[in-house]
Amino acid sequence: MNFSKRFSILNYIKPYRKRMAFMIFLGALGSLGDTIYPLFNKYVINHNIAEGTLDTLPFVVIGYLVVLILHVIDNFYTCLICSKLELNVNRDLRNATFDHLQTLSFSYFNQNNVGYVHARVMSDSGKIGELVSWKLMDFVWNFSYIVFVMVIMFMTNLKLGLMISILIPVAVVIIVFFQKKLIPLNRKVREINSTITGDFNEGITGALSIKTLSAEEKMYKSFTDDTTLMNRTSVNTAHHSALFSSVITLLSSVALAIVLWKGGKLTLDGVMLIGTLSVFMSYAVGLIEPLQNIINSLVAFITIKVNIERISALMNTESDVADTPEVIEKYGDTFNPKYENWEDLHGDVEFKDVSFQYPDGDEMVLSNFNLKVPQGTSVAIVGETGAGKSTLVNLVCRFFEPTSGKILIDGRDARERSQLWLHRHIGYVLQTPHLFTGSIRENLCYGRVGATDEEIWNALKLVSADDVVKRMSNGLDSEVGEGGGMLSTGERQLISFARAIIADPRILVLDEATSSIDTVTEKKIQDAIKAVTAGRTSFVIAHRLSTITDSDIILSVRVGRIVEQGSHEKLMSKKGYYYKLIKQQTESI
Repeated sequence: MNFSKRFSILNYIKPYRKRMAFMIFLGALGSLGDTIYPLFNKYVINHNIAEGTLDTLPFVVIGYLVVLILHVIDNFYTCLICSKLELNVNRDLRNATFDHLQTLSFSYFNQNNVGYVHARVMSDSGKIGELVSWKLMDFVWNFSYIVFVMVIMFMTNLKLGLMISILIPVAVVIIVFFQKKLIPLNRKVREINSTITGDFNEGITGALSIKTLSAEEKMYKSFTDDTTLMNRTSVNTAHHSALFSSVITLLSSVALAIVLWKGGKLTLDGVMLIGTLSVFMSYAVGLIEPLQNIINSLVAFITIKVNIERISALMNTESDVADTPEVIEKYGDTFNPKYENWEDLHGDVEFKDVSFQYPDGDEMVLSNFNLKVPQGTSVAIVGETGAGKSTLVNLVCRFFEPTSGKILIDGRDARERSQLWLHRHIGYVLQTPHLFTGSIRENLCYGRVGATDEEIWNALKLVSADDVVKRMSNGLDSEVGEGGGMLSTGERQLISFARAIIADPRILVLDEATSSIDTVTEKKIQDAIKAVTAGRTSFVIAHRLSTITDSDIILSVRVGRIVEQGSHEKLMSKKGYYYKLIKQQTESI
């Protein structure tokens, strides 16, 4: 896919730039309110207490309450805007990344594990949303607070203000020093914690295998080694954090000591009033923490670059399988199909000089392969595990594009029509089917939205799955659990088979779809397959070779090569690779 415009994080921030500007203004205004409060104390001490009069105190109280109310309102709208900004940016980024993932081919998911993709969509987008809202607001507030405090101190007493400001670069050096120590330690703690979480998860999900292999001791040792390392690293981090907090407290005390020493002398000399001294004391104590927060914000601004680069890498990934602009113009795309331009699919499939090499592979899986599959033809694909049987059906389904050559659907190059058009006419039953969280009815309606209960039951009966559903307490409304975990593997296959049938596909792909079904049910499904595939083109990847002897064409695949093709009788008479597979399976029974 050729992107007309490369991904830029700014495109997801620009729609909210006015909101961000208002947030920055409110953040600065809020910090101004925080610097004003000590000035009320100054006035009360210097005028009301020192002069022994309460004449102006009501006005001071009213003024204080007005500032307080305005400050509360400011904080409310600042938090509200930050929350909305964070959530909106998160939503936009997650929607964009998830939508983009739907357009990527299988090769992307083959090369990137689920954890990596999940982190891009959830974690990285979340950190970016947090940065442009709370982190930015924190930086603005703390920076504005320091500026306002320094301005007030310089205006009040330049010499004392300069003495306190000398501590600022000292504080920055100390904070940066400890940040360099703490950031790697905290990162290491998170990494070890992720490992522990993985060990814990594996200990639960792999409980049966652990017990059958008597691997409890090994798992326990691995887990305790990780928790011991976690404890040691966490303690080291805690030592540095405690030392850092102590040094910061000491620095605040030094700032307070300077104020008391110099300010106290000025007060005794009558140059400075005691209320003014109290203001300097408040500012001196509260000046270090904002500096620390500014450094933390700057570190966040720097480290967020990694998150932006990773999410940009995902969004700029081009799919190996993509519709051309001309096809999209006529047929629409995945999210905006133009059904009115879709032609009917009859089911003629032809491989024309097709060669194929996986994007991450070094060798050709197919070389100049030719095969005509007329409408209604049943094609069986046999071979050892890992021989490349799924490659053929993945090419037919256009999950991958041929490296060279063409695959014709109804006499036209598959690339001349949209992927969605083709996929809507294909029923695919996997060896390890996936059911979506929800009810059986909801899962079957993925095959065809709006299917009636009568149509659903007809599909279930056709694949002998109706008895499975009837045994469940809530029938079609029974929950299947995450990934179909509340059903057995065989039951999941039956439901997925019915889901494929209910879509009334013109091309049916069965990837060892009966491998987890008992012999009696398999016989029923084989009879159903004969009825369902009548008039439809079918591709069957077979594990039990006895089930495909009636196929029109049988392809024998070995080490990524098609070594034989023909009918069952023809291949048996040749006594080649297919003949050996049949004999091996017959003898093993």
